[in-house]
Amino acid sequence: MKIYFLLFFCLFSSSYFAQNVPVTKKVSSTLEKHDLKIQDDYSWLQNLKSDEVTSWVNAQNSATNQALDEINVSKIASKIKEYDFLSTNSLPVKKGKYYYSVYRQDKNLPAALNYRKRLSDTPIEIVNPFKIYKDANAYLGGFYPSKNATLIAYNIHLDGSDRGEIRFSNIDKREVLKDIIKDSKFSNIAWNQDRGVFYKKNSNKNVMAKDSTYQLYYHVIGTNQEDDKLVYDVSEKESTISFFTTTSKLFITEDSKDELKKSIYYINLDDENFKKQVVFEDDTTGLKFLDYHNNKFYFSTKEYDWGEVRCFDLSNKSDVKSVIPQIYNNLLVDTYFYDNYIICKYKTVDKYYLRVYDSNGTFIRKFDAPESMDYSVRFYDSDTKDLFVTFFSHVISAQNFKLNLETGEVRQFFNDYIRPLPTLFPLNHFVTKKITFLSRDNKDIPITIIHKKDLILDGKNPTLLKAYGGFGSVSGPSYDTGLLYFLEKGGVYAFAEIRGGGEKGLKWHRDAMGLKKMNSFNDFIDASEFLIKEKYTSPDKLAITGGSYGGLVVGVAMTQRPELYKVAIPKVGVFDMLTFSDYSVGKYHLDEFGNPENKVDFTNLLSYSPFHKVKEDINYPTTLLITGENDDRVPPFNSYKFAAALQNRTAQKNPIFLKTLGNSGHYGKISTYESRINESAEFYGFLLYYLNK
Repeated sequence: MKIYFLLFFCLFSSSYFAQNVPVTKKVSSTLEKHDLKIQDDYSWLQNLKSDEVTSWVNAQNSATNQALDEINVSKIASKIKEYDFLSTNSLPVKKGKYYYSVYRQDKNLPAALNYRKRLSDTPIEIVNPFKIYKDANAYLGGFYPSKNATLIAYNIHLDGSDRGEIRFSNIDKREVLKDIIKDSKFSNIAWNQDRGVFYKKNSNKNVMAKDSTYQLYYHVIGTNQEDDKLVYDVSEKESTISFFTTTSKLFITEDSKDELKKSIYYINLDDENFKKQVVFEDDTTGLKFLDYHNNKFYFSTKEYDWGEVRCFDLSNKSDVKSVIPQIYNNLLVDTYFYDNYIICKYKTVDKYYLRVYDSNGTFIRKFDAPESMDYSVRFYDSDTKDLFVTFFSHVISAQNFKLNLETGEVRQFFNDYIRPLPTLFPLNHFVTKKITFLSRDNKDIPITIIHKKDLILDGKNPTLLKAYGGFGSVSGPSYDTGLLYFLEKGGVYAFAEIRGGGEKGLKWHRDAMGLKKMNSFNDFIDASEFLIKEKYTSPDKLAITGGSYGGLVVGVAMTQRPELYKVAIPKVGVFDMLTFSDYSVGKYHLDEFGNPENKVDFTNLLSYSPFHKVKEDINYPTTLLITGENDDRVPPFNSYKFAAALQNRTAQKNPIFLKTLGNSGHYGKISTYESRINESAEFYGFLLYYLNK
């Protein structure tokens, strides 16, 4: 094995430095479907466990790391750390009786969960993944205190995979319980008082195979997982399920395989047999379950694109009341229920705001977020009627406030642990523009553009364009100290809210689904041309990036219009669209992309599938493909095959790099602070190095 690897690497290295592109062997294979024969020379890279693929990945990483060595990554990392040190922190989150925060005591180890009984208390550590597993790759996912806050359940991910373990600790004693639940995936944890928990179990033998998270189980604390009770099973129907508990009920939502029908049930928790009661079955209205609060069932439907709130009592389901109607051109992003208040978070093209209603839907007051800032709702104090929120933007770190729902008073919040700090830069140091541009089919596409206020728009600025634009997801800003480094170096950052996302309502999503999918990619290409036309940048200074679905967007853009871009950095993208449904979660996305078993859909997928659109005579932009070796949401061989197809052509003069992150999954190398910072420094270092080259 070692001799084979050394020989493989020497051949690889020789060809790399001679031709500036790695050489990967071709093994001819053919996909035959719908009377079409599609050549695939790199399907052998899908055998992830083979020694040959492992050696190939190691050789690719060696070449990429050698290129990154030319960049002063450590200097960039030091600056990002400095920005981090000077940034403010958000409020804890309150779950039940206590306040919870995640802290990193050692930058080379995973973060630990801490709690406070009062907001002013010193935080106390209750869950430390490294102390449990002695593994720096083990990191904490979600955490869920029991109803009386005596115990806490939490997800632990061991190698970056979406599949992990559920563990338990006693909060007051700060002791880890013996209970271990394995093979939990895509699952929250819902408590039955302090007695036990409900969770979803995954049955995959091969983690990259089609997902099989079809069963809902109940675990009694102090027992073995083998004794857990199967509560609900959709294995035969291959539906998806979600669930949560209230004080007395377990609610289960089932979405059909084709995502056209929804059923909702509830189980009374005092029923030991867990007999289900029907709320809805096979509903086709696009019902979205919002909450069960004060004995009322709150929901919305696809009838109103911008979002609304309706309700009924479980004892009289036919008596449906409209509580909060939609506000046209104002997207209802989130709904929160506290005491007798309903709090709605809205988004427009240029701002976020809150509207406060009583339980009957009577409007009380409105709170606007500061210009260019988003916010997260952290918790509500029922004694003072204060809603605690954290405001933030791409360039401004957490600013904590309390909003009094009765008086409308707004006050910034500080205590001994959340102290006032000066902002990293003056508030007018960066310009944030929230505007729209016109797409090729005359749609107004929102775009956010950020740069230093004194930047000259002469078409010579290094620019990074990013998008997501899939699954109706609503994208918002996130504070990023790596981005601050890029902006301080004269960079321009742009985020386009392309069709396929949910930023302009349900229709915005529908207009880029299935056979309309190309609208999503065209919007992104049109955003690129807008930035060039308006002199923010030029094709020689423009880079594009995106993750997951956004990685696909980048892959399509660079293969459809390679002349527009200098650099492309797609992360964990799906690039072989003809086989996406054969692996992992792809089978849940037939409504989003189309079904390859249908000839019309297959032909449409082939028309933009990045792996299949690589042409022999095109020199594509300098590219860095980033994936995780244990990504069981978008299998890494998507990036392997795309990298090989881009590299192995005589016309390719710009370098094509592949970076496979070890012991990591869909979200990258996030288990420790040092690994996260290094990943950010490499990204922005690579970006600036090649944009300015």
